Amino acid sequence: MDGGADGPVEPAAHSPLCPQGGDGGARPPDRLAPDGDDTVGALRRLGPLPAAAGLGLGIAHVGEPRLRPAGPAEESAVAPMPARRRLEFLAGRHAARRALRAVGLECGEIPRSGRLPVFPRGRAASISHSAGVAVAVARGPGEDAPLGCDLELRPLPYAAARLVLGPDEERLLGTAAGARGGPWSLTGLFSAKEAAWKALCLAAGQTVTAPTGTLRDLRAEPCGDALCIAPRTGPACAVRVRVLPVGAGVFSYALGWADAAGRSTPAPTARRS
Repeated sequence: MDGGADGPVEPAAHSPLCPQGGDGGARPPDRLAPDGDDTVGALRRLGPLPAAAGLGLGIAHVGEPRLRPAGPAEESAVAPMPARRRLEFLAGRHAARRALRAVGLECGEIPRSGRLPVFPRGRAASISHSAGVAVAVARGPGEDAPLGCDLELRPLPYAAARLVLGPDEERLLGTAAGARGGPWSLTGLFSAKEAAWKALCLAAGQTVTAPTGTLRDLRAEPCGDALCIAPRTGPACAVRVRVLPVGAGVFSYALGWADAAGRSTPAPTARRS
C-alpha cells in the first residue's frame, strides 16, 4: 500500500494492519498472485472509471521482464532490498510513470526520501501494490482534487474489524454499497480508508490537515455509491472514495472532495466529523 505525490506518502506506516517494514499480524500474507495476468486485465478494464474522474491509471506486475531502475537513485534505493521487495518497488515506480503518462506527463526516475517517493515538481501520483501487482493513479498538471489509491487483493479476516472500524462504523458491514453496489466488506472499507488517508496526507501543507493515529481515527459514511471519509476530530476535509471489486479483492481511489453533507465539492471544505 504505497502512495506518493509532490509532497508524497508511500507505505501506510500508520496502518495497524501494515506496520512499517512488513505485513501486519492481522492480515493475510501478501503472497504473489498466481493469476497476476488476470488481475492486471481486470484492473485495465476498470480504467475508464478512474479516467472519468480525471485520473490516469498505471498498472505493473512483478513478473514483467523489464523491471529495471530508471536511474541511479532508484538503483541505490533497491540495492539493499530483498528480491521480492525490490520487484514490488520497481513495479510501483513503473506503475506511477504509466499513470503520469496517461495524463500527458513524462517522468524519469522516482527516488525516495526515507519511505517517501519524491516526484519532480509538477508531477503527482499515488502508488499501491498487493500480491505482486502494482497500481498508481495520477492527475494532470494544475489539478487540486485529492489523490490517493489502494489495492487489496487478499481479503481481510473479520477479526481485523476492530483495527479498522469504530463501533459506529461496524453497521456498514454487509449493507448495500449504494443503489447498484454489493455489500460493503471489511476489505473494501479498509481499502477506502487507506486511499482517503493518502489523499489527506498528500494535501498536507496546502489546505488540508493530515490525519494522525490509525485508520479508526477516520470515519466512513455512505455517500451514494461511494464513501465519504474524514478525520473524526478537528476541522478537516472529507474525501469521496470509490471502491471497485477486483477478483476477491478491491481497488479504491479518491474521487474528489466532499462537503459536510457528503456532496461533491471542487475544493476542500472544512468540516467537523
